[in-house]
Amino acid sequence: MKIKKKINVPDQERLLIGQKINKLKWKLNRKDPKMMSIVATMDFGPVDFMAHISRHNDDIMIMATEEPITLPPTATIINAIRTMSNAGIRRIPITNAGTNRLEGMITATDIIGFLGGGSKNLLIKKHFKGNFLAAVNADVRSIMHDEVIYLEKHARIADAIKIMIEKKIGGIPVVNERKHVCGICTEKDFMGLVAGIPANRSINQYMNKTPEKAQSYSTIESAVRMMLEKGSRQIPVMKGEKFLGIVTASDILDYIATGHAFEKIVTGNFHETLEGPVVSLIKRGTTPVSADVDLGKAAQIMTDNSVSSLPVMENGVFYGIVTSGDILHAISE
Repeated sequence: MKIKKKINVPDQERLLIGQKINKLKWKLNRKDPKMMSIVATMDFGPVDFMAHISRHNDDIMIMATEEPITLPPTATIINAIRTMSNAGIRRIPITNAGTNRLEGMITATDIIGFLGGGSKNLLIKKHFKGNFLAAVNADVRSIMHDEVIYLEKHARIADAIKIMIEKKIGGIPVVNERKHVCGICTEKDFMGLVAGIPANRSINQYMNKTPEKAQSYSTIESAVRMMLEKGSRQIPVMKGEKFLGIVTASDILDYIATGHAFEKIVTGNFHETLEGPVVSLIKRGTTPVSADVDLGKAAQIMTDNSVSSLPVMENGVFYGIVTSGDILHAISE
């Protein structure tokens, strides 16, 4: 009679994470034949897998998205808006058109802040005299971050996690020795790594139990201001105490990039569009989770649904949200 060896939880975690890391290494090695092939499984000890990931010594390029979309500083703001919307991304490195060196970074939050009441919104009033069409056709360098936080390509995965948490950023560009952008690492990349792997920890200790909330009658502009004031990329929308959905910075960017909103930019009546109800931007299919759901399961749901946050509910009652940033915090511990 054959006796099957019982696999305990740490062994299962070690196997699953080792498989994911080695798969990423294999894909990277195929693209770069100069790299030495690495096939060994990660050496895990008895403690949980999240801490091991944060201390792992592999280069960040194993995790990063290679050859990310970039734009030159002379690209227009509306070009950046359309590029982000079409590609489904929230940030774009800005590189010199001649040297390809990293010069800046533009994010969805920067853009909605520029158009919807952030500190750089004053540029529209003062420099462009309220002309939105002229403003969105200005160079992206007028609102980009020119002091960019970045990593060199041989930095460790743990370095990316630490910097993203300390600087409260959702992504970080990776450069080579000539400071050319060769990759970008985001919260989404980490969600893909830990998705579906039991963490033996629930989201309850990491979720935001008191998020700023918008009511269904709130305007898009007021929702933008809430996001900017709280440093958040998403906001739950309620009707009284009833949860309706989550609106993100990317949802607002998509709205600006297409349809009626863009027509308002052209005609110069953009403020009329921002006065529309934020509830109109809610997308269907938001998946609620309970507070006791495992972190790995939450990451799996985010990855499967291409979202960066989930509502936390118990018996139909809204208790808060958990974001990819919250899970990144868990990884760092």
